[in-house]
Amino acid sequence: MSLLVVGLSHRSAPVSVLERASLHADAQTKLLQDTVAAEPAAEGAVLATCNRIELYADVDKFHAGVAELSTLLAQHSGVGLEELTPYLYVHYEDRAVHHLFSVACGLDSMVVGEGQILGQIKDSLARAQELHTAGRLLNDLFQQALRVGKRAHSETGIDRAGQSLVTFGMEQLALGAPVEIWARDKRALVIGAGSMSSLAAATLARAGVAEIAIANRTPERAERLAAILGEGDDTDVLARAVPMDSVPFELTRADVVVSCTGATGLVLTADAIAAGAGSRTGRPVVVDLDEEAAAETPPGPTSAGADEGCPLDLSAVRPGFSVMGEAAVAGMDAATLEQHAAWAASGTVDRRESARGGPGADAELIGALAATASTVGRIPERRRPEPVAEPPRPEPVLFLLDLAMPRDIDAAAHRLAGVRLVDIESLAEASADAPMAADVDQVRRIVSDEVAAFGAAQRAAHITPTVVALRTMAADVVAGEIARLEGRLPGLDDKHRAEITQTVRRVVDKLLHAPTVRVKQLAAEPGGAGYADALRTLFDLDPETVASVSRAEESTEKNAENRGP
Repeated sequence: MSLLVVGLSHRSAPVSVLERASLHADAQTKLLQDTVAAEPAAEGAVLATCNRIELYADVDKFHAGVAELSTLLAQHSGVGLEELTPYLYVHYEDRAVHHLFSVACGLDSMVVGEGQILGQIKDSLARAQELHTAGRLLNDLFQQALRVGKRAHSETGIDRAGQSLVTFGMEQLALGAPVEIWARDKRALVIGAGSMSSLAAATLARAGVAEIAIANRTPERAERLAAILGEGDDTDVLARAVPMDSVPFELTRADVVVSCTGATGLVLTADAIAAGAGSRTGRPVVVDLDEEAAAETPPGPTSAGADEGCPLDLSAVRPGFSVMGEAAVAGMDAATLEQHAAWAASGTVDRRESARGGPGADAELIGALAATASTVGRIPERRRPEPVAEPPRPEPVLFLLDLAMPRDIDAAAHRLAGVRLVDIESLAEASADAPMAADVDQVRRIVSDEVAAFGAAQRAAHITPTVVALRTMAADVVAGEIARLEGRLPGLDDKHRAEITQTVRRVVDKLLHAPTVRVKQLAAEPGGAGYADALRTLFDLDPETVASVSRAEESTEKNAENRGP
């Protein structure tokens, strides 16, 4: 069996795809159950966060495993396999181990070095253990990943390479100002009471906000979080729980809103945000319609080539250019231009008036272009429309941070004047240019060393059942020979029988000691998996005996896990 991971993340897929492919808790459970029920997989675990969805499995066939895991991800995410496939990545065996260890250290996070991923890996392992989909391999892998992540944070300065997603998001909201100064005395609304929302609330409290209202679908969780914030020794914040149906009212009071829920639909619509922000300014919040207006403005006649008698196909002409000016004819030869000029001058087609004075002016221009082309052998370059200066946006009065996947806050809020929205997509763009600390190289070395050690331990563990089976067979041989000796020498007293038995056992142990120690060392090296097969072949060991040893070890480990620490 071998480790395989199939997944997608912010590095491989756009946020829009990640958003659609996100898995809620029930979907993760069903995905795990279907994974271990599938033929190629014996174990399974799902790591699903705001910016990654990964399925880990212990498979017996690589290609069949990739096909099966990809299909299961598509089925349970609701994104078609053909659409999902271009964004999937696959890691196998040591590369899969390297990937998870890098994730655990924060090297693959949107914000390098963030530590929240360790809690998410821990939750992923707990879910797989609860559903009994994690066996020896995935238990060892995820527990070691947690240890590697903790080691990276304790031995290096990887924390300086980046911040948590919450802190980074607030820095983006603050537009370069220190978060403590930006947040001071503001009123905050936190929607959700899970781990990310709780971290956001605690971060806001430490930053110096005056008040935090917490809304959650389960009121008890909101009340518990409010109580924890209110009792904190390092903050002086008024924290209170509010019902979800009071969110529209709280929007009229809040300066900062952080939302991270598991909802499948929008929690805050653009209309609700506009109403909340408008109440702060005393005037309606105007929607910035520059993009929508450009999309709704009827374009010029960009398909003149479809009109009767037109010698050119102008369907590719971009809006904003004169369809019978330079944009339409650039690259055409002089003879074709002359034909088009004659057609344009005929006036048989109803065309809108142009900025140059109508179809006649366009025809004259084309004729002039044709004459120029015949003289100098080229067409003048296109003239692009003059850039339109965008009016300055007003200072924001409402700051929104959306950490949910799929999104909680309507993306249309980006176009609301007086509103600043930072979401997963904008965080991904901002973090692409974030500097990486020199400690990252040290963490990468730690990951490489830990991957090698984990691989060696797994390979050594792989041969252990074979070694145990060999020693069991040797013990059976010793017992059989002692029994045969007693049959031949029935008068042998207990003292001599014990001495003979001990001597035979010492001889067998000495003969087996060096080969078994050496084979474990060789098996731990890359490519050492074949030594177990060689041992089984040389000593004619029964495969079922080896398998029974493995099952016994796994049963012992599972009982220990059930008993807990």
